[in-house]
Amino acid sequence: MLKISDLTTHYGSSQALFGVDMEFQTGEIVTLLGRNGMGKTTTINSIIGIVPPSGGSIVFDGEELVGRESYKIANLGIGLVPEGRQIFPNLSLRENLVATASNHLNALDPWTLDKVYNFFPALKERETSMGNILSGGEQQMLAIGRALMTNPKLLILDEATEGLAPIIRQNIWSAINRIKDTGISILVVDKNLKDLLKIADQNFIMQRGKIVWQGSSSELKVDEKAREQYLGV
Repeated sequence: MLKISDLTTHYGSSQALFGVDMEFQTGEIVTLLGRNGMGKTTTINSIIGIVPPSGGSIVFDGEELVGRESYKIANLGIGLVPEGRQIFPNLSLRENLVATASNHLNALDPWTLDKVYNFFPALKERETSMGNILSGGEQQMLAIGRALMTNPKLLILDEATEGLAPIIRQNIWSAINRIKDTGISILVVDKNLKDLLKIADQNFIMQRGKIVWQGSSSELKVDEKAREQYLGV
């Protein structure tokens, strides 16, 4: 599904990523972990073309992404739920969903308004509400639904549950598991390690712009040294 090889990215003269390597398969939930400022969001932005890589390769479903414009990358089947959700505040919930709807890959059972509403019933109740008056949990469900309306093969969530109440976080984790059941691959950045390890197939840890650990959730659960060294505060 996605293979990143020797990826380097710069912001001007400052290098942010140093030879990042990642690979995962169709239908997996994969986490990208690490303390703040270690390169997680830069890796995501490099994948989707917001920050053009300065070297290396990113192959998604057989297509090289490096050098492509971000909208062309999105059209290949990558949906983003960005940090901070970034919904359109002056559009209604329904308008937020319709604004992104597309089926460039001609999915046989595409995501529609009704399908998103069945997936997140709370959104149906608020479909006429403006984006700026929704709660944090409703905004996050909307951001996920908006990404699903693009009918992605890969869904990327940056800080999936940041700032949400515990019960809302559990709803988001449950939703991510159900999305996986539809066959969509998922890449998640989040700080809630305990919850992530319950659902993730693979985990990658970043430190100072490099991947310093990778393995299954069962392996990370027993590797106390790695958790303390790279994830402890």
